Formats: sequence, structure tokens, C-alpha cells
Amino acid sequence: MSCCGLNMKISVTFIILSTLVYSEGEILHSDLTIRGCSDSDGVDMYGADGDELWYADFIKQKGVDALPPFADPIQCPGCYEQAVANQQICKQNLKVSAIGFKNPEEKIVPPQSSIYPRNDVIFGVENTLICHVTGFFPAPVRVRWTRNNQNVTEGVHISTPYPNQDFTLNQFSSLTFTPEKGNIYGCTVEHQGLTEPQTQVWDPEVSQPSVGPAVFCGVGLTLGLLGVATGLFFFYQRN
Repeated sequence: MSCCGLNMKISVTFIILSTLVYSEGEILHSDLTIRGCSDSDGVDMYGADGDELWYADFIKQKGVDALPPFADPIQCPGCYEQAVANQQICKQNLKVSAIGFKNPEEKIVPPQSSIYPRNDVIFGVENTLICHVTGFFPAPVRVRWTRNNQNVTEGVHISTPYPNQDFTLNQFSSLTFTPEKGNIYGCTVEHQGLTEPQTQVWDPEVSQPSVGPAVFCGVGLTLGLLGVATGLFFFYQRN
């Protein structure tokens, strides 16, 4: 089994999934902890109510607050150091698991992708294009943006993979851009489950009304409920 952007050299990856479910009045919350490793990479991430809150970036050697700028920042002193220690334990367990499971073949599930603007399109006004990649397994996927068939790298961001309820993964890539007539944008996804790259094309002159506001209002509402939930989450995590 594998998860969350791991570039594996062997088939077995050791993963710990920890879920805490609790309620505040009539509202039910679900917190998620994912810790995993391969022989060459690792993941340590906290999430709540389907949103990623914090993850360890082992390449840059620091913890990353994954919430958007409008949310209260998360304070998690010592979390990155604990994540590094967890990786050492995970890699030891991985050696035992690789022998016990005899390196079974992973189930390969290809992704589905869609592209849409965050806000309603107004020519000359800065906006964000979002490429949502979901239903794939294992990680990683590679996402590439183009404008008029030319590669674009400036203004590109990508999230870490997040598990769906069926244990496939989903991931978002975004491109900050200013829509202009004549410019056509493409999002190309590559994954080992695809026989060829999967490309979605977006043309501002024929685009439909944005689904972005509905999506991000839902995210905003969720984050609004996380004020108390996040505090409780890290309280339970420390204990």
C-alpha cells in the first residue's frame, strides 16, 4: 500500500491511519492523522473534516501550515521533530512488513481530472484556475499547466495528496492567471495508471459560470468550524 506523494522503490509502504471522531452539539467532526514511509520517502500529516491542516516537508526539513491565508495559523511546536522520529520507527517497521507481505503488487487506479476557475471570469482581472485530480492510487501524480500549448510554471501551486473515503487519493493544483481573449489553458495529468497523459482544456471565452465560489464557500464554512476543532485535535494529538 502507498500514500501521499511517496516515490517508492518497493511495493510495501507502512502507513498508520488514526481517526478521531467527536461532536460539538449537533456538529460531528472527524480528525485524521496519516504517517507513512517507503524506503526513500515519507509522510506525516494531520487533517480535519476532509481538509489538510499540517504536514511535514522532509525535503525542506520543516512543518507546513496547509490552511489558506484567511484561516488562523496552526501552532504545532515540536511536531516536525516528532515527525522525523516517527519516520525512523516507520522505516524499521517497513523492513519487517516487506518481508512479511513479500512485496505484493499494488493496485493501480488511474485518476480523473477536471478544470475550473475559482471565481467568475472577468477579462483582465486576476483569477485562479484549479485542476482537481481524484480517484487515483498510488501517489504521485504529475500535473503540468500550459497556455496556448506552451508550458507554464510561474504561479503554479500543488497540494499534497489527501485520502478519499475509498482510500484512493485526491489532489489540487492551481494556476494564478489573468484571463485574456485568445488564451487557452490546459491541465495535463500523468500517472502510472494512465496509458497516456490526461489533458483537460479551459477556454475563457466559452467557460461556464464558475463552480469555485460554491466550492470555496463550503471550504470556508468548514474552516470556520475548525477554530475549536483544531485546538481539540492537537490536544488529543499531544496526549
